[in-house]
Amino acid sequence: MLQIRDLTFNAWGRKFFDHASVSLPPGAKVGLIGRNGVGKSTLFKLILGQLHAGDDEISLPKTARVGSVDQEHPATPFTLLETVLEADEERHSLMTRLETADPEEMGEIWGRLIEIDADAAPARASEILVGLGFTQDDLARPMSEFSGGWRMRVALAAALFAEPDMLLLDEPTNYLDLEGALWLEARLQKYPHTALIVSHDRELLNNSCTHMLHLANGKLELYVGGYDDFEERRAEKARLQLSAKAKQDAERAHLQAFVDRFKAKASKAAQAQSRMKRLAKMQPVATTIEERVAPFTLPSPPRPLPPPLIRLEKAKVGYEEDRAILKNLNLRMDLDDRIGLLGVNGAGKSTFAKMIAGALGVQSGEFHRDKKMKVGWFHQHQIEAMDPEDTPLEIIRRAMPEASESSRRSKLAQFGLGFEKQETTVANLSGGERARLLLNMVAMDAPHMLILDEPTNHLDIDSRRALLDALNDYSGAVILITHDRSLMELVADRLWLAADGTVKPFDGDMDDYAKFVLDRAKLAVKPTQVAREPEPAATPVKKKAAVEPLRRKVEAAEQVMNRATRNLAELDAQLEDPDLYVKNPAKVAELTKRRDNAKSKLDEAEEAWMTLAEELAEAEA
Repeated sequence: MLQIRDLTFNAWGRKFFDHASVSLPPGAKVGLIGRNGVGKSTLFKLILGQLHAGDDEISLPKTARVGSVDQEHPATPFTLLETVLEADEERHSLMTRLETADPEEMGEIWGRLIEIDADAAPARASEILVGLGFTQDDLARPMSEFSGGWRMRVALAAALFAEPDMLLLDEPTNYLDLEGALWLEARLQKYPHTALIVSHDRELLNNSCTHMLHLANGKLELYVGGYDDFEERRAEKARLQLSAKAKQDAERAHLQAFVDRFKAKASKAAQAQSRMKRLAKMQPVATTIEERVAPFTLPSPPRPLPPPLIRLEKAKVGYEEDRAILKNLNLRMDLDDRIGLLGVNGAGKSTFAKMIAGALGVQSGEFHRDKKMKVGWFHQHQIEAMDPEDTPLEIIRRAMPEASESSRRSKLAQFGLGFEKQETTVANLSGGERARLLLNMVAMDAPHMLILDEPTNHLDIDSRRALLDALNDYSGAVILITHDRSLMELVADRLWLAADGTVKPFDGDMDDYAKFVLDRAKLAVKPTQVAREPEPAATPVKKKAAVEPLRRKVEAAEQVMNRATRNLAELDAQLEDPDLYVKNPAKVAELTKRRDNAKSKLDEAEEAWMTLAEELAEAEA
């Protein structure tokens, strides 16, 4: 599908690609992986033509449609359903032409609409939108009523609905909750075309992708399998490289020793010269150099507090006195609890986190919280709220007013921010560097509890692993809200679910919850709710007008059926030739396969014609 040949690309004073080549097979789901800043988004821009490489360095089939989600959908007056339906450009064009088409042209248009199954489009669009977290009521609301994050979901829904031949997704789970990420993971598994996905979500890469495309040192290398398979093969490759290098170093030392010993002796001069030539021709074995990932510093509380840390009894919490977001809360947390908080966006997870952190009081009921308890609270909006002109050094000065300058700089270095980054403005730090700074800052005072709301949004896979290691070493309590299923599975030992205006323990593990989410998404899509509303009883004139489009649909279906019949007859005629079976068995196999496909299409066309014919008969009656 996608061919990259000897790609070299330099920009902004650095080299992104250095004679990189790769070929992606049709229908593959490929995870594009590599450290932050190596050029993954740059490759997307090159494929889309937003940046320009040399001639023939990047190629796709001429008729291939390329789709991406590069920005949020605009706030238009059109409804969500209308917006997504328009993403299928052919269907939208045909429906628009139908409004002004001449009668003789309508049959052709209806025929094509039947071929592309246009009638099923609203139900398919609804299924995608509901899977990404919208309700059935949302489908009829205008785009202008939704925030930027939700409009990003609509843009993702439109790309999935359009089903381009080459789908490019750049961190698609960053603006989804866990439920949306689980649904997307299942959706990508059955995506019918090729997809190239930049993601740091290990579970999505393992469960949805058939290949990994690794970008490092300006080169692209394709691996078969998910992310775990890639890591195994990469580790084995590194081991073999080290073994080969050790052998070469030993041989080089042996040759050099011979040269040093005998190059001055006339009797051995020729042999010494021969070994010197071999040394000169030896190509050094390249070894995989892994960049060091700075660990996270999450100090444990020095002294444990008596249990429980928190206890809620019939508690109610909200922002307005007469309206509760969560009620009937009956929960308890102890010092060693690791709670994974589940629930769709808007279910009250952030409200619950604010209450536990002490930033929001309960409206009624009892909330027992140890007065000595210190809480470290990281929430996803902290990064956006940072002053772009601030620097890490100024931030740490405010947090450590009594410390020496060397102690402050040492602390930032522990956080993974080297000397050159410490006086860089926040605006010029990467999202991962900002997240790393804030995550370490909230835990700096050794809190008894950490509340982490989407901590991994800007972290690459290696940084996520470093965070996991730090959380496993941390001895305090943890409340984790994340769309990263892998982190949730490896950190949380209990799951709580925010749903139906309360928070309760969830009986099951993450596999059970994934099944629960997907089953709920299927039940939420009711075809009757996306079908057209029934029209009032029609007058005889209106009834006659309603019959005409159905008659044209029947005629168009007949045309499709006739074409399928002719195609099947042509294939049968070729297969009747007895010489073909002797001279070209491969051709026979190909024709047989094509006949099976043609028979399936004829069966579908006949079924569509019979259904429409029955509808026409009822309408005429």
